[in-house]
Amino acid sequence: MSGLQGLEINGLSGEENLFSVAKDKVALLVNVASKCGLTPQYQGLEKLYGDLGDQGFVVMGFPCNQFGAQEPGEPEEILEFCRTAYSVSFPLSEKIDVNGAGRHPLYAWLTDDANGFPGDIEWNFEKFLVDRSGQVVKRYPPQTPPDDPVLLQDIVDLL
Repeated sequence: MSGLQGLEINGLSGEENLFSVAKDKVALLVNVASKCGLTPQYQGLEKLYGDLGDQGFVVMGFPCNQFGAQEPGEPEEILEFCRTAYSVSFPLSEKIDVNGAGRHPLYAWLTDDANGFPGDIEWNFEKFLVDRSGQVVKRYPPQTPPDDPVLLQDIVDLL
């Protein structure tokens, strides 16, 4: 596969090809959930997006209900929660599976052995950093906060 640009996914509001917003940008891809102990990471993710967006950086969230049924809502409910509770303005995709037989092609690609970061997604808020050419360069565990110094430095190094 040719990287992130070779994939397609719809936005939570029905937008087509959400990945078009990541073209030629550094992207942090995160599987998200509204009812998780890590949900407050939305605040830090939004701050990253706001602080670095004008430098060619984008955060993209991928709602997933596979971990403890912590994203049970319909698209409208998820959007309302994210916007109201955390002022989220970064792109959110349609709800997807990140593991198992129904795994979305994005997560099949992210976790492919060939990309160097194999293995199932552990939990909500696992993060992947993708460079401007659309290649995966780093994977971070769910507990890694958006303001983690290593994560921040990795992003800055790619900008």
